[in-house]
Amino acid sequence: MAERRLAKGVRQERLRAELKRDPFITDEELAQKLAVSIQTIRLDRLELGIPEVRKRTRLLATEAFERVTSLNRNELFGELLALEPGKSGISMMLTTEEMVLSRRSVVRGHYLFFQANSLAVAVIPATAVLTRDAEVHYLAPVGVGEKLIAHATVVQVEGRHYRVEVKIRRGTEEVFRGVFVVVALEEQ
Repeated sequence: MAERRLAKGVRQERLRAELKRDPFITDEELAQKLAVSIQTIRLDRLELGIPEVRKRTRLLATEAFERVTSLNRNELFGELLALEPGKSGISMMLTTEEMVLSRRSVVRGHYLFFQANSLAVAVIPATAVLTRDAEVHYLAPVGVGEKLIAHATVVQVEGRHYRVEVKIRRGTEEVFRGVFVVVALEEQ
């Protein structure tokens, strides 16, 4: 039995919903999810005034970084995509050949740690933040050319001490999880 095509309005609402859920989804991935051609996705995006993934990512990064008080741009590892100071943040990192172990095609763990730790610090609304403690778990190896999305959530605040949970995913698979205790050096 052939699959029924979605009406244009319904398809465009699903397109918006998918982009809200994952603003970094590509046209190819959207076309597959909505069972239409890539050209249809591009036409829908154009009609709805939605930029392509690279421009969406750049816009999100610019907007998010304007809210960071604890780091300079060169101190954040990965690209900041969303930030709610004191609550949560999202960053993205594309793995490169320079990140892998010389004898393997596996990205060195400290790159995942850097992404997670710098995001944990970035979500804290203070000008000076240091990591006091970290408990990390590497859950799966990561290869070259993979897109890693880190989500940080402030789960507890006691005075100037913040407990921040960070999860890094490759697609839907969680590859790293850490809990960072960070300290704001000044009162909020």
